[in-house]
Amino acid sequence: MNIKVFIVDDHYMVIEGIRSLLQNEKGFEFVGHAMNAESCLAFLQTMQPDVILMDINLPDKNGIILCNEVKVKYPAIHIVGLSSFNQQSFIEKMMESGASGYVLKNATREELCEAIDAVMHGQKYLSEEAVSVIKRNDDSKKPILTRREKEVLALIAEGLTNHVIAEKLFISTTTVDTHRKNLLAKFEVKNTATLIRMAAQFQFI
Repeated sequence: MNIKVFIVDDHYMVIEGIRSLLQNEKGFEFVGHAMNAESCLAFLQTMQPDVILMDINLPDKNGIILCNEVKVKYPAIHIVGLSSFNQQSFIEKMMESGASGYVLKNATREELCEAIDAVMHGQKYLSEEAVSVIKRNDDSKKPILTRREKEVLALIAEGLTNHVIAEKLFISTTTVDTHRKNLLAKFEVKNTATLIRMAAQFQFI
């Protein structure tokens, strides 16, 4: 069974370019295109493709909103964000709206085919450039901790109280409380649960 691919993009040259890339690939079937959100939703009423390659910047509706609408109505359809936007916020919002992948418009044929194949097998896929954008931004946000702050953080993650941490590190509870407040400030979070989650994300714990 071929994977049925549908494209939503308001630039005909992009549509033709992707169609020509896929038409010689085994296992893919190009089933049509839409140049705006309204046409996309009208098409889906009569036929559901396996994968939609969806642009974010559409003339009548934001692709992030359209992605969410399609996933609510047709949860079996896999959506890959297709965009020239390489900002982390766009990538994250598209994925949060139900997309299974995100590919930049300068992606290679191999990346495009990998993305379609991956989402069809229930996996998430980010093109190489999308991954580098997220990694670069994550690294820039990584807080710099002192040795003592790392020790306190590790013990907080174990669920220990300030009193117990103070005993283990041979420091006062006031000092522990100061370190805890500094950690919350450095990670720009309001509570311990979020602190621990962020610390794990940055691989401090």
